[in-house]
Amino acid sequence: PRLRGRPLPDSRSGVVSLSPLPPPRFGPGSASTSTAAPAPGSDTYKGWLFKWTNYLKGYQRRWFVLSNGLLSYYRTQAEMAHTCRGTINLATAHIDTEDACNIVLSSGGRTYHLKASTEVERQRWVTALELAKAKAIRMMNDQSGDEEPTSQTDRSEIQGTLKVLVSKLDDLSTCNDLIAKHGAALQRSLSELEGLKVPLDGGEKIKAVNERATLFRITSNAMINACRDFLDLAESHSRRLQRALQYEREQRTHLEETIEQLAKQHNSLERAWREAPTHASSTPSAPTTSQKDASDEDEDTEYFDAMDDSTEFITVTASESTQHKSMSPICNDVSAKEPVRCRQRRTQIPDKPNYSLNLWSIMKNCIGKELSKIPMPVNFNEPLSMLQRLTEDLEYHELLDKAARCESSLEQMCLVAAFSVSSYSTTVHRTAKPFNPLLGETYELDRLEEFGYRSLCEQVSHHPPAAAHHVISRRGWTLRQEITIASKFRGKYLSIMPLGVIHLHFHSSGNHYVWRKVTSTVHNIIVGRLWIDQSGDIEIINHTTKETCQLKFIPYSYFSRDVPRKVTGVVADSKGQAHYILSGTWDEKMESAKIIQSSEGASGSEGKQKTVYQTLPPKLLWKKYPLPENAENMYYFSSLALVLNEPEDGVALTDSRLRPDQRLMENGRWDEANVEKQRLEEKQRAVRRRREAEATGALHEGTDYEGYQPLWFHQRRESITGETNFVYKGGYWESKEREDWSMCPEIF
Repeated sequence: PRLRGRPLPDSRSGVVSLSPLPPPRFGPGSASTSTAAPAPGSDTYKGWLFKWTNYLKGYQRRWFVLSNGLLSYYRTQAEMAHTCRGTINLATAHIDTEDACNIVLSSGGRTYHLKASTEVERQRWVTALELAKAKAIRMMNDQSGDEEPTSQTDRSEIQGTLKVLVSKLDDLSTCNDLIAKHGAALQRSLSELEGLKVPLDGGEKIKAVNERATLFRITSNAMINACRDFLDLAESHSRRLQRALQYEREQRTHLEETIEQLAKQHNSLERAWREAPTHASSTPSAPTTSQKDASDEDEDTEYFDAMDDSTEFITVTASESTQHKSMSPICNDVSAKEPVRCRQRRTQIPDKPNYSLNLWSIMKNCIGKELSKIPMPVNFNEPLSMLQRLTEDLEYHELLDKAARCESSLEQMCLVAAFSVSSYSTTVHRTAKPFNPLLGETYELDRLEEFGYRSLCEQVSHHPPAAAHHVISRRGWTLRQEITIASKFRGKYLSIMPLGVIHLHFHSSGNHYVWRKVTSTVHNIIVGRLWIDQSGDIEIINHTTKETCQLKFIPYSYFSRDVPRKVTGVVADSKGQAHYILSGTWDEKMESAKIIQSSEGASGSEGKQKTVYQTLPPKLLWKKYPLPENAENMYYFSSLALVLNEPEDGVALTDSRLRPDQRLMENGRWDEANVEKQRLEEKQRAVRRRREAEATGALHEGTDYEGYQPLWFHQRRESITGETNFVYKGGYWESKEREDWSMCPEIF
């Protein structure tokens, strides 16, 4: 296959050297100096340089031409008349020298590693490149200056924005001066108040202090409002400029790729035309590439670096015949399903009311406390319970259906990894808090006829809050988990740490996967717009085959060049050898790329060894479904989340759908929901006090007392992890078929 790639960027020079690099191979009669190269500074500079191609071929001699700010290269001087092998724009290029003879050029994601025959020759080229770069930048600036009259509207808009920002800044400055003035007056009045001896004077002075304090408060409020206006304007225009900049970058990259593709097509057509007379007698078909041409193409095969601690993986291009072998037919096959007559489910809920509430007035007393122990009004909630949020992990259950059909456990691991990432896709806009389930509360999701699975959750503990979840699918898999949510309010952000293990078992292969969730963080709790991020590592282990997948959720950083919400990963076999690279974002999609070759590269800036991966093109594993229409007014619920609280007949009396405060909130009756929420919480506290009294009485009497026991789950020691977890003990679906819920406690 024909593969192309490039080194990943390094923090020092902007590129990663593929070192240790082999020395240049000077073939017999190969020229090693520039041929007829004019002096640096002229419009055109030509000569021979050695260009790095790949680890098999090393450096290969190429003819380079520097003209009009563009550096182009050819295999021979004769090719200048018809075929260009590549071009790099010096106006945006970074020029670096690694040693006495090496030159590294990088621009727009493309990097050339070049080598001159001598240090003198290298210096001539560097001088010519720097002069050409400076000239190209001047030409670009001149052209942009010539185009200014055509963007009169944009310039006027920018000037108008600047005037508004300057005006707001003046308001801030004025308010600052007034605050300083009134603050000084207030201080003097307080000083005079301290020295009072006559009660009559005291009344007048206190009145003056109150007046100055009022002025100070009014001015402070004005300054705060002006600050808010200024920040809102700055943020909105900053976002707009960032979007415009990103669009321009994408367009430029697309243009460079298009030009490169056109050059390749031109080369292929030219080769086909040259070969046409030779095969004129044969049946017309696609031109056959000669052995020499195939060898020539191999010379330009390139590789890329993928460091062990890297957050970026770049896919290389492979031939179609190779791509089709990267995933097994069993895994890619989507068996035809007979149409099932499904129940028509709702597609919308009442819009979220616009209630204002001072968050800081509630949260300021909660710093450092466990969030689940803090009574919160429904204004901070969404009309779903934590059990229903846990069930949302099944949004992309078809990934597990597909994984169950995989013959390769490594390909199955890729799909399991994509499933573990997909569970976070619904959280990107979901900054509201789900309802804390009451002890004994349950939630079922019966999709046996539609999608082949049944799901059951139960709140098995209240302090600490813990929920057990069990899903069984007739399509070949069982998933279970016990999750305890630990959350801490830190003043500026809220950390949500799911504690517990997720188990996934495939029936036919017996593969048993185990992993844990990452930490979720809600930012800007006090000031600014709420936003959520996921960070941490997930290790997925197949305990049957000992294969692993290491996923890294990269935390958002304002200064990072990475795509926000990025996830990377490596799938390895039981011996630790990497087979797949995973990449994507937890709110959009995940892809896998099969590794066909790896080798050790140079050490990074921190001394860590880098690994060079050569991969096939990426294959899409998972892509997020678009949100329903009007989702922004419906708590940003997905299509699945919209139906989770839809009333259903035949559910248990403890089902979350029957919880009254949650139903009132969904219907927009928040005041009534707050009253009902307080009633339910007080009822739960009364039951807990009664149990504690019974336990104390049994202790005094010397008798055994059995504490609260969940209805549908019981504790068992897990043989794989050694932990004690709540697992499904059966009976729920049988009770549903009998329509017998007499064993359910009355919790609502």
